[in-house]
Amino acid sequence: MNTTINGSEICSVHWNPTTYKIGATVAYCLIFVVSLVGNSCIGIIVYKTKTLRKPINIFIVNMAMSDLLFPLIHIPLEVVNLYRYSWLISGVFGNALCKLIPFLFEVSVIVSVLSLILIAVDRFGAVVWPLHSPLISLKRCTFFILATWIVAMVSTSLDLFAYSLEKYGGEVFCVYQWEETLERTYHLLSLFLPIT
Repeated sequence: MNTTINGSEICSVHWNPTTYKIGATVAYCLIFVVSLVGNSCIGIIVYKTKTLRKPINIFIVNMAMSDLLFPLIHIPLEVVNLYRYSWLISGVFGNALCKLIPFLFEVSVIVSVLSLILIAVDRFGAVVWPLHSPLISLKRCTFFILATWIVAMVSTSLDLFAYSLEKYGGEVFCVYQWEETLERTYHLLSLFLPIT
């Protein structure tokens, strides 16, 4: 619908929240299905084809498996947030989900980044020293993949303590409380380390 103000035409569009929610839900569901199918196919193809079991492909599978966490964890939460602003589940189980969902989301992102770094290191070795054996052998892949998951979990482990359920106005919300977590961590470390 066009309107005229001071002799100039202005296009006015009215925002419909119901249309937005339906469109966003359809888009999220499409992303969910495509991500699950695509990342699962990568893992299945490399697993079933022995000639593809090379370090670079193993790291790509590791990245695909970490990318599977995103649609499984984050997309359902986003769809629920479209229709409800407060946390859906309360109690002990709700508190556990409040802590685990952001933790696993960040672990997924960090594992993907570390997998990309390992792929870059593997490709660097293949380009710089093409006649030598690969920098990362197939036997070492298991160690590096395990290391990516451990580093990701350790680096985001404080988030398990930073998130908690809080009640505001009769509704339950998953709240990030970084200051209190730092305080608790400082007091815990002061028991074991000589911190002044």
